[in-house]
Amino acid sequence: MKDIVFIFFAALFSINAFSQRDSLNIGDKYLEDQLYIDITYNLIQKQPNELEKTGFSYGLALGYMKDIPFNRSGKTAFAIGMGYSYDSFDHGLKVIKDNGNYEVDPDITSNKIKLHNLEMPIQFRWRSSDANTYSFWRFYAGVKIIYNVINEFRYKLIDQDFSFSNINNYNKWQTGLTLSVGYGTFNFHVYYGLTPMFKNATLNGNSIDSRIVKVGLSFYLL
Repeated sequence: MKDIVFIFFAALFSINAFSQRDSLNIGDKYLEDQLYIDITYNLIQKQPNELEKTGFSYGLALGYMKDIPFNRSGKTAFAIGMGYSYDSFDHGLKVIKDNGNYEVDPDITSNKIKLHNLEMPIQFRWRSSDANTYSFWRFYAGVKIIYNVINEFRYKLIDQDFSFSNINNYNKWQTGLTLSVGYGTFNFHVYYGLTPMFKNATLNGNSIDSRIVKVGLSFYLL
C-alpha cells in the first residue's frame, strides 16, 4: 500500500510538471494526450450471493496512446495504445486449486487477488482543444482489451498463509468499456468489464459471473 501511495504522489508531481505542455503543434502535426495514467478504486460486480462486499481495492494503469486526428483541428480523433495495469482486490473466495471450484470460509482473515496485466485501449476522442490551448474539455469513449500476465490469490486462514499463482480458470483475456470525461488535468474515468473474471468456475454448484468495475481519475500527458 505504501508503494501505491508513493506512485500516486509521484504521478501527481509529474502531471503538474507537464500540465503546461499538454498541447503542441510541430509543423503540420497535432499531438495530444499521448501518455495516460489511471488511478482507480476497484469493485467486483455480479458476485455470488454467498459473498459479502469486497473491502478496499485499487488499481493503477499507465501506457502510451497513438493519437490519430480525423481533421487538422484535432478536435476529433481515434487512438490506440498499449499499457500496463496493476490491480489489487480484497476478495471473498477461497481458492481450491485442484478442482477449479471455490468456497466461502468465515475463518479467512485476509483474502487478496493481485493482477498484473497488459492492456490495449482503443478510444474515440472528442475535445475542445487546438494546438495552442492547454486546458480543454475531453470526452473519450472506447474499449480496453486486457491480457493477464500474472494472477496471484493469497489468503490467511487461522495461522497459515496460502498463495496460488496463475489459476487456470482465471480468464486471461478480458474486455471492458471505458469512458473518460473531464476538463484540464483531472478527468473522471470508469471501466466496466464485459468479460467474467473466471471461466468454468463454480461456488456451491452455481457459476461465478464476477465482473471488474473501476472508478477513478485519468491523467493525460503529451
